[in-house]
Amino acid sequence: MIRKLTAIIEREGNGYVALCPEFDIASQGDTIEEARANLKEALELFFEVASPDEVLDRLHPDVFVTSVEVTVG
Repeated sequence: MIRKLTAIIEREGNGYVALCPEFDIASQGDTIEEARANLKEALELFFEVASPDEVLDRLHPDVFVTSVEVTVG
């Protein structure tokens, strides 16, 4: 089964951190591509070993990615 999840990637120091907010699983890499690939691997390993109950307990199904405008200064 293929499941589409969110990946938020941001620069941290000299590398990148990738986060899947639906399951609060993160990974890192030297490049955006590496961080994304490492996150995918971490998620696949999680789904391999996690029980169905653990998957349901960790799942945050309502994740919304949007932007906001704020006044600065």
